[in-house]
Amino acid sequence: MTLQEKYNAVIDIARNNSVANLKIEQQGSVLHISGKTSESVKQKMWDAYSKIDPDMRAGDLMLDVEAADFDEVYEIKKGDSLSKIAKQYGTTWQKIHEMNKDTIKNPDVIFPGQKIKIPKG
Repeated sequence: MTLQEKYNAVIDIARNNSVANLKIEQQGSVLHISGKTSESVKQKMWDAYSKIDPDMRAGDLMLDVEAADFDEVYEIKKGDSLSKIAKQYGTTWQKIHEMNKDTIKNPDVIFPGQKIKIPKG
């Protein structure tokens, strides 16, 4: 079993929750996973790791995940607008747009399936 297979549950959480700047690389006998995500996704990854290696004694995983300045990643659905999403999360469309300027060029043009970061408060 490879290290990626061993820690597949941790990797799946990272990939399915759009961890930013995700890097998964094996260096010798240690698998390094790094990136940036919300505090809740970071905790899910640590929980999955502790199920695989409860005592954390294997020494074969380096989990370096930083909590970001956003709460979660939201997948845009048909009929959504930044205002509607902002209201749902108790923030403003301007804050959402500012945080996602790399993917949202025009705040009036968003697409179903597009994933955006939701700012904290």
